[in-house]
Amino acid sequence: MKKILLIDNDTAQCEQLAAQLGEQGYTVCCAHSSVEGRKLALAEKPDAIVTEAMLETDTAGFELVYQIRDERTDSRYREIRHTPILLLTGIDQHTHFRFSLNEKQSYLPPIAGMLSKPAQLDTLLDKLREMVG
Repeated sequence: MKKILLIDNDTAQCEQLAAQLGEQGYTVCCAHSSVEGRKLALAEKPDAIVTEAMLETDTAGFELVYQIRDERTDSRYREIRHTPILLLTGIDQHTHFRFSLNEKQSYLPPIAGMLSKPAQLDTLLDKLREMVG
């Protein structure tokens, strides 16, 4: 069973999505802040991470991704740095800024993708299958 870490400060939405993914055969754990998310990622070593970009701050989710992707040999996240990460976010609705996943046009660290909220469950499931099999 593949383990997914959901990180979203909207507790109800996170729990609802966890239940839906659980019904699809995933083991899911939820975190409601970037701090809690980093701790759970290190403890649980999930097969994939799905995070909101806007957690405690408008950029906390991005900062979380940068920390996990840290390439330094002494990084505390070295064991999970290659874990696929999906941004499931409403940031474009709040900021009206469009993000590009084109590596030549993006300042984002490598991620598996970005979906805007509210994402269709089928779309999310397709993306998770692509990420973790």
